[in-house]
Amino acid sequence: MSGEAWLYLLSVLINAVNLFLQVFFTIMYSDLECDYINPIDLCNRLNAYIIPEAAVHAFLTFLFVINGYWLAIILNLPLFIFNAKKCVPIPAWVFEGEVGLTWIRILENQHLLDATEIFRKLNVHKKESFIKLGFHLLMFFFYLYSMIVALIRDESN
Repeated sequence: MSGEAWLYLLSVLINAVNLFLQVFFTIMYSDLECDYINPIDLCNRLNAYIIPEAAVHAFLTFLFVINGYWLAIILNLPLFIFNAKKCVPIPAWVFEGEVGLTWIRILENQHLLDATEIFRKLNVHKKESFIKLGFHLLMFFFYLYSMIVALIRDESN
């Protein structure tokens, strides 16, 4: 098996992890909406997975960058930027246009779900979860297709 096939096999596996995480997030939001779980339990369970989910996707994007697979990079870039904006401590002026270097997001735990505001923002979180679920599902099939193409190309050589 070539390096390209191994990369796409690893991508399929990593993306499957993110896909299952998004299914978990979606189920948990639905449970909160149906009042099967309280907001504190939901936030305690989901906050543990927010940074690992973004880190795993960033690692996958990094693998494509160092190997030069530009189509995969372009497809992963929107979610990478969204996660970076949400999770990475960045100076406020980068995204809000404000002057100053107040570090935000992780240092102030703004990337975490807040139990006091979860009901107000539940629709936003569910929408984000569904969009990420769709993204990871599409990328799963893209990686699977790319892996099969790499294996066929490797077999014909």
